[in-house]
Amino acid sequence: MKFKISILILIGLQFLTSDLSGQTLTREEVRDTMQLIPRFSIHNDNYFATGVPTNKSINSSTADAKYQISFKQIISRNTLPWDTYAFLTYSQKSFWDIYKDSYPFDEINFNPTIGVEKAFYDSEDRINGWGSLVFEHESNGRDSIYSRSWNRISAQYSRLLGSKTMLHVRGWIPFGYKFGNPDLIDYVGLGEIKLSHDIIADKLLFEVKVRKG
Repeated sequence: MKFKISILILIGLQFLTSDLSGQTLTREEVRDTMQLIPRFSIHNDNYFATGVPTNKSINSSTADAKYQISFKQIISRNTLPWDTYAFLTYSQKSFWDIYKDSYPFDEINFNPTIGVEKAFYDSEDRINGWGSLVFEHESNGRDSIYSRSWNRISAQYSRLLGSKTMLHVRGWIPFGYKFGNPDLIDYVGLGEIKLSHDIIADKLLFEVKVRKG
């Protein structure tokens, strides 16, 4: 097993209106903000990416396309037990063979989740971290020998390291995967660490993600 380090530089408009973890709000301000932010917002990155070779012909064997849509829906604006909030998310990642005559989809991955999140505060009662506990399902939507799916309980904690820098630590307990994906953990690991830094607020973000897999 080797450590794989993915470095992503994301440039573009970042819609962070529902992300309270990047703000130094008081406990009361967090509750007030939860009443004002949109119930529906962006969750993970939404993108379309493709590329073509420069040293060989462009066809379905040498080029492909990939896109993702992802959103988050707040279930309740009122606090639940232990001062938590409930939410659900949905992400869909597709691999699209647009360089083939019939433009088929090689694979579509579906990732619905439901969970709760909670703010953590410092001694001055200002937010300095944000945690979540989530149930996730991910599959390629196929059956029989072509099916690949798994479930997991994941926990994440995000903490401010400075006014523009944040550390995200995430781990998960997988289950329901051994029948179709007995070696899944060799590829996805059991957790990841991500460091993000706002270079230009809401416009230019730098991220480094480390995951064993």
